[in-house]
Amino acid sequence: MKIYLLFLAAFLPSSLRAQKPAEQAILAPIQAMFDGMAKRDAAAIQQPLLPGGSMVLMRDGKPTQMTFAAFAERVGKPSTTHIEEQIHDPLVRIDTDLAMVWAPFVVTVDGKVDHCGTDLFNLVRSDGKWLIASVADTGRKDCS
Repeated sequence: MKIYLLFLAAFLPSSLRAQKPAEQAILAPIQAMFDGMAKRDAAAIQQPLLPGGSMVLMRDGKPTQMTFAAFAERVGKPSTTHIEEQIHDPLVRIDTDLAMVWAPFVVTVDGKVDHCGTDLFNLVRSDGKWLIASVADTGRKDCS
């Protein structure tokens, strides 16, 4: 029976496997950052981020680096443009107070797909709270 359950778990879609409470706790700060982005709220974007953290955005094979503060300022500017980022099928790995999430994403602007790719989040647990320590992503326009 144990072998069957292990076999079954290995072939479940990762979106179903990401429903454990520990994994939900790790996905929560990512969703909080996305919610802040959608609201264009710089303070809300930064709330789940580790101060001093950074991002690396890969575009056309070239890395663009920025601090979390610069990202929040850039995305958090008031605008009538509505942006939304969603991840799916997250792969979550946890070791005590360190976690990572690897997930495909889609960003829509005013309801239309703008770009897609893969997000990589590194998270740390500090004082019992998960914070995003760094983000890297790929971004491309050829989303199907």
